[in-house]
Order: sequence, then structure tokens, then C-alpha cells
Amino acid sequence: MTEYKLFEGCTIGNRIPFIEAASRKVFEKVGIETSQAPFTCCPDPTGMKSFDNNSWLAIGARNLCLAEAEGKDILSLCNGCANTLRGVQHQLKHDSLKKQKINEQLAKIGKEFKGTINVKHFVDELKDNLDKVRGAITKPLSGLKVAVHPGCHYMRPAEWMEADDPMRPENLKKIVAESGATVVDYEEMVLCCGSAVTNAYEEHGLANFKIKMDSIKNSGADVICVNCPACFQQFDTRQRDLGKKYETDYDIPVLYLTELLSLAMGVSPDEIGLKFHRTRMKSQLEKLGL
Repeated sequence: MTEYKLFEGCTIGNRIPFIEAASRKVFEKVGIETSQAPFTCCPDPTGMKSFDNNSWLAIGARNLCLAEAEGKDILSLCNGCANTLRGVQHQLKHDSLKKQKINEQLAKIGKEFKGTINVKHFVDELKDNLDKVRGAITKPLSGLKVAVHPGCHYMRPAEWMEADDPMRPENLKKIVAESGATVVDYEEMVLCCGSAVTNAYEEHGLANFKIKMDSIKNSGADVICVNCPACFQQFDTRQRDLGKKYETDYDIPVLYLTELLSLAMGVSPDEIGLKFHRTRMKSQLEKLGL
């Protein structure tokens, strides 16, 4: 099995570390080996890039150089981080003038971007090892209905993410199905959760989020499964705000993919910190005998 340099990202490490705990449990059971590197922020795929592309490229390239120095590919736990690092690599590999300019900056700290490693999203690694995921399932989540939300940055831009069909994504569905849960379809699966918009323009972001949540609610899903920390926070923390604004009950728990798989692999809810979720899933756990 290939050893990866694990890129946890800022949000998981600083705000929702229980997701990292669940991810490490799953990687151990599936046989995915990881090690650490002194990475910084990726940086964010929409923030700095929009007003200072050169700084965005330099910071991202510096992270890539750390993995290049050890000859290890990067495995990202975050949609945004994977999107940024793949996007930086895509730009620098296809624009020699930008690469030269960025390497002039990196030379000041003794580094040079060469483009010799790959960046992989953890969903793609699990998809490539479905047989091992299947073999690690000891407590199938039979009877649990799951609505999946892959998130925008996992699928788009397709020219450098190359992960899934951006309009008909299947990867997350396939992995969740291995847990024994039932994947339910809903009309707005590829719609953005509204996280970034909510932070800047709350009224518009919540309006978008309502469309998403209404569609999920109508599907009869017991839980929502995501693979992005920003999406996780939107679903976990904003349902209460949504309910207050629109005077409607929204109370569907959210699980990160690795949390869902951990439960199906026999890991207890306490071991992966499910008690730290804002939207509780007591009834769902009782339904599963957990």
C-alpha cells in the first residue's frame, strides 16, 4: 500500500478534529498508510485566489514541495484543500511563465516546485479500495437511509479534479452503499449547500440551503453523508438557523463519510466523538443498536 502525506486542512484540525479521528480509524482498518508533514493552509480555493492568484499559487506550491521532498503523494481529507492543491499543480504544469515566477519566490526559502507528486482526495482512495472497505465492515448499517452530498469542490472544476461526473456523481454513493446503508436519491444532490454564500450573505445562503434541505427532507433520509468539512459545518450548525428563519423543523444529522464507515466497521460513537455534533443523532444510533 502506498504511503501518503496526510493533508488534514485547517478546518478539520482546528474546529472538527473528531473527523480526523474517524478518518484515521478507517484508514487503519482499510490499510491506508499516512505520515505527517509541516503543511500550512492550502490556501482556500475561493478566498485568496480571487484577489491574489500569485500568493495563492506560492503558498500552495510550497505545500506541494514538502511532499515532493519526500517523494510522497498527498492524501487530502478536505474538498477545498484537494481542489486548491490540484488547481495549483494544474496551473503551474500548464503555464511555464507562472511556474518560473513562483519558483523565483520559492527559491527564497530554498524550495522549487517540480510537479513530481500527485494529490488524491480520500474519497477516491476509498473508491479505489472498495474491496478492502467491504472487508472491514463488521456492523452493517442496515435500515439507515442516507442522502449523500459530495460538495462542489470535490467535482468542479472537472479539468483538474477529475474525480466524478459533476452532474451525476456516483463515487460517494458507491462507498456509502458498502456500509450496508440505503442511499436515497433526491433532486438537489449536486446543488451547493450554500456554505460560502451564507458566510458573506446570510439571507441568500440560507435561501439556497433551504432548497437543499427541503429536497433531502422529502427524500426521507435519516442522515446526510458528506466528504467536505465546510459542508459538514453548514449542515451541522445551520439547520437550527434555517428552522428559526422559515419556521420549519430541520433536524437531520450529518456524518462525514469516515464517521459513517467507522460505525459500520465496529467503532463506537464515543471513540469518534459523535457527541460533539450539534445536530444529534440519538434516535438514529438507537435504530442501529449503537
